[in-house]
Amino acid sequence: MLELGVFILTLLLDSRLLISAETVITCDGFVQRLTCESGVIHVQSATCGRTSYQTCSTGRPQNEISNLQCSIDVPAVSKRCEGLQMCELNTQGLAPQDPCVGTYKYYTTNYICVPAKKGKIQINTANYGRTDKTTCSEGRPSSELQNTNCFSPNALAPLSKSCNGMESCEAFATHTVFTDPCVGTYKYLAISYLCVQSAVRSSLVCEHANNTLACDDGTVIHVVSANYGRTDDSTCSAGRPASQVTKTNCYSSNTNVIATTACEGKKKCSLLASNDVFSDPCPNTFKYLYVLYSCIST
Repeated sequence: MLELGVFILTLLLDSRLLISAETVITCDGFVQRLTCESGVIHVQSATCGRTSYQTCSTGRPQNEISNLQCSIDVPAVSKRCEGLQMCELNTQGLAPQDPCVGTYKYYTTNYICVPAKKGKIQINTANYGRTDKTTCSEGRPSSELQNTNCFSPNALAPLSKSCNGMESCEAFATHTVFTDPCVGTYKYLAISYLCVQSAVRSSLVCEHANNTLACDDGTVIHVVSANYGRTDDSTCSAGRPASQVTKTNCYSSNTNVIATTACEGKKKCSLLASNDVFSDPCPNTFKYLYVLYSCIST
């Protein structure tokens, strides 16, 4: 069994109706599918590793399933699937690193389906390329589907410029709009975005600078999302060599936790965009710290 059963329940969370809560487990190397029949995906946790003998063990030798102390967070699941109704992820190479070499692993994602709220578009991540062999593959020759490490270096910037702050937006998946990152490969445009209320604020600083979040009197900070890394080749690129800005699939796994711990519930806080504060997700790449936050009443 490649994808294990999903449990669904209905409950009340923070005074708003939660449509469903689901757990999906997918064996390493296969495609994980997250879907919401109603509402949109909100990822609560995503890990890669092994904590059970039985899960994804069929046909595997004992030495590949005996290590049950193996787990690592996989932030890419949230980055790619947040706010979507359906999301497919090729798990091969999805984890930021191998948490237990020699052990056969599986991916466990806990997510909820919440009602989509009307708001303004805030682009989270975008890629024009190919990261798996199944998406947009119908009728295509195998030769056009093999490259699954295909990322456009400039997808985020034009989409953010065109769509952020809009209630609706159209984007055309074509190499005349985006740089062609893999000639000969059939590509698709994958966008993760949030529909945020107008009160949501954004703050961005380049590496080595302080990112200050502040709210007015009577309100405190609520961190919506945060990333220390690089997702486009134009932000914080002035004066930098090309080798430091070309990696655009760079996410620090601990940004949200650190930003929330430091700033949640405070009127003002400061975060240093530095490898000393956050884990370095892409050495030799010049990074920036991007935080989305809202100011809520105390």
